Amino acid sequence: MNDRIKLSVNINKIATLRNARGGSVPDVLEAAKRIEQFGADGITVHPRPDERHITRNDVYGLKQIVATEFNIEGYPSDDFMAMVLEVKPHQVTLVPDPPEAITSNAGWDIEGNEGFLKDVVGKLKSEGIRVSIFLDAIPERVLQAAAIGTDRIELYTESYAVGYTVNRELAIRPFVETAREAQKHGLGLNAGHDLSFSNLRYFAEQVPGLLEVSIGHALISDALYWGLENAVSLYKRELQIV
Repeated sequence: MNDRIKLSVNINKIATLRNARGGSVPDVLEAAKRIEQFGADGITVHPRPDERHITRNDVYGLKQIVATEFNIEGYPSDDFMAMVLEVKPHQVTLVPDPPEAITSNAGWDIEGNEGFLKDVVGKLKSEGIRVSIFLDAIPERVLQAAAIGTDRIELYTESYAVGYTVNRELAIRPFVETAREAQKHGLGLNAGHDLSFSNLRYFAEQVPGLLEVSIGHALISDALYWGLENAVSLYKRELQIV
């Protein structure tokens, strides 16, 4: 069975709420501190070029105060790469999103971007930054991911979340198969997108070698009902697989 699986909380939605009104309420840095105090294992952000939620200033501020693991997601544009190479978070998660995307909606086409990704991964790793790339649950793509030198893959879990309420055994199958391929090729395994309190435990129980999940929208939404401390605690509990 899985060892302890880490919970990284994506705080984009807290920044979205702040930006809707302007000013500094809610305070993104204070929220990150409290989320860590409440037991999260890491903080994730996805700064986009239009700064519609997390801003560059947030990223630099978070670098100063995050005491757990700092994970920055994003498309490896020149601006993004310059920022993360300066900030040097613990992990960079590379996503293929175009600037106008509302949220991540697919994994990488590695075959069509092999040279580009290999160069990006090499630059990040040369600075001591762990690299994860967003990948659909397609076992055949794991070997391609290994070939570009990434440390981990992050499984894009929207199809699992959609299929969970219909046939969870069928929905989880490609993720289990892809996870086994990752183990075979020595890649670490993360997961994220639409994981929620209702579907998280089954995913954690079934997927071998899972190291970390990144959850934002669902956890922050549940915090409106349960409170932020309770939400973090309850999600952590779902990852305690015996």
